[in-house]
Amino acid sequence: MKKKLMTIILIILVAITLVGVIAVVVVTKLSEPTSAEAKPSIDEIVKSSVEIPEITTNLDGNDYIKISFMVQTENKKAKEELEKRNFQMKNIIITELSEMKAEELTGKKGKEKLQNVLKDRMNELMEEGKVEKVYITSSILQ
Repeated sequence: MKKKLMTIILIILVAITLVGVIAVVVVTKLSEPTSAEAKPSIDEIVKSSVEIPEITTNLDGNDYIKISFMVQTENKKAKEELEKRNFQMKNIIITELSEMKAEELTGKKGKEKLQNVLKDRMNELMEEGKVEKVYITSSILQ
């Protein structure tokens, strides 16, 4: 009788443990964001982006550039802060471009380098959020 009772108790404990493990796995899988949820939609990107209109400035040398940007921030508060800091962002762009030669801005690598440098410099100023990406929307190099 005791062996039969111990076997029944052991089976019940194993079943309860198994149900608990399955419940934990299901809850953790459901709470993880999927890759589709993690990526913002284009509407969300536009709502959190700030346009920096065309800037014309001299480069290091005799060349000059006309360039404009769209800056994507992580949220609405960051966008509002970036809009207030517009003059500081333009200053960062002009000072960074004044240190670059025309050869550094030609090609994909040069433009990506500029975008990353601007993003890093802008994030140094940001307090309410951060800049996610800097897009070059037009560029004329002469």
